[in-house]
Amino acid sequence: MTILIFLIISYILLSISLYMLFPKAGADAVKGLIPGVNFAEWCKIIGRKPTYALWLLFPVVNLFIFVGMSIDLVRSFNRHSLGDAAWAFIYAPSIFFHIARNDHDKYAGPVVPKEQEYLAQIHEARKSGDSFKLKQLEEKNPFKKSPSREWLESIVFAVFAAAFIRMFLIEAYVIPTPSMEGSLNVGDFLFVSKAHYGIRTPMTVVMVPLLHNQIPVIRKESYLSKPSLPYYRLPAFEKIEAGKPIVFNWPVGDSVYITSSRSYTVSQIEREPGYIQQDRELIRKVKEKDFVVRPLDKKDHYIKRCVAGPGDSLQIIDRQIYLNGKPVKNPKHTQFLYKIQLSPGVSVNLKKLDEWGIDAGDNAYGNAPLFTNGFGVLFLDEDQAEKMKSLDPNAMVEVIKKEPEPKTLFPFDPVQCANWSVDNYGPIWVPKKGATTPLNMQTLPFYQRIISVYENNKLEIKGDEIYVNDQKADSYTFKQDYYWAMGDNRHNSEDSRSWGYVPHDHIVGKPLFIWFSTKEGNIRNGINWDRIFRSASKD
Repeated sequence: MTILIFLIISYILLSISLYMLFPKAGADAVKGLIPGVNFAEWCKIIGRKPTYALWLLFPVVNLFIFVGMSIDLVRSFNRHSLGDAAWAFIYAPSIFFHIARNDHDKYAGPVVPKEQEYLAQIHEARKSGDSFKLKQLEEKNPFKKSPSREWLESIVFAVFAAAFIRMFLIEAYVIPTPSMEGSLNVGDFLFVSKAHYGIRTPMTVVMVPLLHNQIPVIRKESYLSKPSLPYYRLPAFEKIEAGKPIVFNWPVGDSVYITSSRSYTVSQIEREPGYIQQDRELIRKVKEKDFVVRPLDKKDHYIKRCVAGPGDSLQIIDRQIYLNGKPVKNPKHTQFLYKIQLSPGVSVNLKKLDEWGIDAGDNAYGNAPLFTNGFGVLFLDEDQAEKMKSLDPNAMVEVIKKEPEPKTLFPFDPVQCANWSVDNYGPIWVPKKGATTPLNMQTLPFYQRIISVYENNKLEIKGDEIYVNDQKADSYTFKQDYYWAMGDNRHNSEDSRSWGYVPHDHIVGKPLFIWFSTKEGNIRNGINWDRIFRSASKD
């Protein structure tokens, strides 16, 4: 709301400043107050066609057009310095007021055609070989900029343009974990489109350009949480389809402990204190309650496969996903954890394994050897498992069955979900905007975070009764769509089974293609040339 008020006040000040400035350029003052007309008149003053103002109607582009028009208006009053350009860039109404009230600033005519004409004279003198005229023109050039200024303006423009392209259109993303291994590997660099599923306008507005949520090296947050804008999304080009990868903000990543290895949610550590023993940095942070609270658009980015959409019912039976009662087609490279035992004396050709796409990243034991005395525990897809069997006719290659763990799986209800495991999960229903669900103590664990956090309601439990916004509730109607996301590496993915639904307002975009890929995420291991320019949405 604060930002909206700021924008409204800024527009009012802009209109008043144009009202005061237009008479100095021979235009009617009142035109500065009329929406639309003021921008058309502005274009004429700087030497552009009135229709040029129509570019201001196009999101993202309009920011660049407005800045350019502001600087050109200032230059039309013979203010060509770097300071004047910076002033117009930072807050145009302010310098417009200053010029309007300054008797020394006179309108010198439309700067755009004047500059074009002057540059044409320089070009003609250079082309004809008239060195005397060329020297005169260059020495008297009012539009000339020093090399240092040219460099500075180029750098500022490049950063400004890159930041806005990243913010609104396309962002580069690197796969940091093996949760999508086989389909999208550790070390794959992707381009992600923010337009396909609807451009989400920025909510956090004060930030370090080109950084998501942390400043490297010093490991401090790269933004200020306030002021902020409300959530808004432009119309989408296409719907989110079940079976396609999506990039989103980690839904539960609003309160996190951050170490050099990863982020942990505060609730995750409360449920699974064993994590503290695995990460020494975490011990101190938990003890000191040193966690970070992040706004929605600054939560960590995750990439998973959307396996169910709004209104779908999902169940996993013996590792197979069923959607609305029907088995779904699994991605080609769906992986599970296998235990492998080869006969004594059978050698393993590591080069051959590498050709099959099996490397250290597939080892459940981390940096340990892939096999010890012929025994290994690896994350493999079905095709890789069959190839492992070809090494030894007596080989044992079996999927490791996962035991129930209801306390660590969403919705963390050991009574209702006593037999739930990552291999046998659900059934669970994915909420849909406008749909109404019964609300009681049995259904509440599934929707508690949705009601209180994602949809910003006051939720209270009094005995066996539920109150939403101080009203007793036995049902709830959802305000937005939700999705269910899972990694293709089904036994090595922290996904919706671990933290629940992905709200629509957390959706960032659609992965387009892999533009670079390093082996095992390290350039020292080489480049995966066969993965470059591969579609990121391919199974």
